Amino acid sequence: MAKTVSIRDLTPLFEQVTDSHDPLFAQYADDPRSGVQKLMVSAQHRITKLVEEKRAFEQRFFYERQFRQQGHQLIAGIDEVGRGPLAGPVVSCAIILPDDFDVIEVNDSKQLSDHLREELYPQILNQAIAVGIGTASAQQIDQLNIYQATRVAMLAAVNHLQPQPDQLLIDAMQIDTDIPQLKLIHGDAKSVSIGAASIVAKVFRDHLMQSYDVLYSGYEFAHNAGYGTKAHLQGLADLGPSKIHRRTFAPVSNYFN
Repeated sequence: MAKTVSIRDLTPLFEQVTDSHDPLFAQYADDPRSGVQKLMVSAQHRITKLVEEKRAFEQRFFYERQFRQQGHQLIAGIDEVGRGPLAGPVVSCAIILPDDFDVIEVNDSKQLSDHLREELYPQILNQAIAVGIGTASAQQIDQLNIYQATRVAMLAAVNHLQPQPDQLLIDAMQIDTDIPQLKLIHGDAKSVSIGAASIVAKVFRDHLMQSYDVLYSGYEFAHNAGYGTKAHLQGLADLGPSKIHRRTFAPVSNYFN
């Protein structure tokens, strides 16, 4: 299994690629063997890519560092998942990361594979200062609408944080709280904290939908997370809506007309 990369792993590589006098590269720079030169080029490419990833990771700490310079110590990133599915809750995560958080591959969960998200999930939880999860059920979504239900889930996630944050970074939303907040469009790709929240929310909800697949079989929830895939729609046609289907979402709503 491939090992995910941290900032600490990259430190010697960063020093190596930026040091023109590195003894290893100097030793083989003029080696006439083509195989050695190919290995040198390959190594340089790999190191350069890792260094670029490190720089991008550092850039995604921009907002957190700005607020720390202003005196904020507990900065929470908030994101949600599950606004589009036909079934299941919307899930939000609020997370406070330490200033030395170093899991470099943390980014917008939509840019990561299922396998990588699963690998990063425990690493994020292990380093986080605090994690809060908030949900809004299918019934709440039907009663409030998906936008308002998402805000409810986000606020619940923040309220579950211990300690409470003194600054919020939220992906494209605002919530009803006295805690100062900054709304960031595409925040999950701009802020490490929001990116971490997006990964935790996604993996948490995926696991929840796998459990629902056992309770409400026939819709393939473990494979589609409640989205309207062909197998899900076929299950809906054969069985009708389950208790976790969103009655106000088409085509589920067709069964209640």
